[in-house]
Amino acid sequence: MDSTNGRRKNRSYLTWTDNMDQALLDVLVEHHNNGNHTANGWRPSAYSAAVKNVREKCSVEITKEHVCSRCKTFDKHCSIISKLLAHSDFGWDQDKNMLIIHNEDAWKIYIAKNKAAACYKNKVIKNWDAISLIFSRDYATSEEESAGGENAQEMALKGAEDVRELTQNSPSTSGPSSQDQGGTPTSTRPSQQCMRSKRFRTEDALFCMSGNIKNSFKISVKPNEPPEEPAKASPKEIFAALQEIPNLGRGDLLRAYCILTSNDRKFESLVALPMDMRKDWLMMEIGKK
Repeated sequence: MDSTNGRRKNRSYLTWTDNMDQALLDVLVEHHNNGNHTANGWRPSAYSAAVKNVREKCSVEITKEHVCSRCKTFDKHCSIISKLLAHSDFGWDQDKNMLIIHNEDAWKIYIAKNKAAACYKNKVIKNWDAISLIFSRDYATSEEESAGGENAQEMALKGAEDVRELTQNSPSTSGPSSQDQGGTPTSTRPSQQCMRSKRFRTEDALFCMSGNIKNSFKISVKPNEPPEEPAKASPKEIFAALQEIPNLGRGDLLRAYCILTSNDRKFESLVALPMDMRKDWLMMEIGKK
């Protein structure tokens, strides 16, 4: 118990300044572009470089634990803000570094379901371009996931109703009497063949509908995920192409990088242009955001 209390007393808490954040993110962006950010986290070299850069530029003593803690904060910001920006009712003010709410009613409905987002209405988040670049993932909103599940359930129910209607409206499969009016026995093979053919048709319908329901479920749950994705340009290729553009400022480069890494088609459009037109085109794309 004493040792635990001792560890708590000795644990250092750090207040991050804007300059410290900038020094940290500069290193993380560089290491992200070099592929040093894996699914399991940053490689040791990234942590070492981040600690060293913040110490030298800000004259503050920090550790890897401080960096990890700050990264968790950035990741939280990215998760909440990315989900908000997935809705057309919200946007981002690059100058004020804060959320834009286009529709107050939509905001009230959203925070009623996502209470953790409430504090972001007037919260200033600097370096959003770098944060979203480094920590962005495929964040799906709860509303989208719910809608996908409901659509799949409706498709399944409709398929079941179609099968019931098919079987109820089909002719009776019972065969004729074993004797006709003259008392002569009749063969039951035609009725058995009829039963088999009807059974096959019903099974075929079930098979087809089950395939459609399965495919529809995949589409509704993952609308932006095609079965086979074409090869994409790597982040290194995109970053190298942007560095070749003359007079492209740091902030504009990061904003453009964020746009191009999330949309391969836009990168293809960029490299198809002559070099003297690329900056003007990028400024137009950045202005749309």
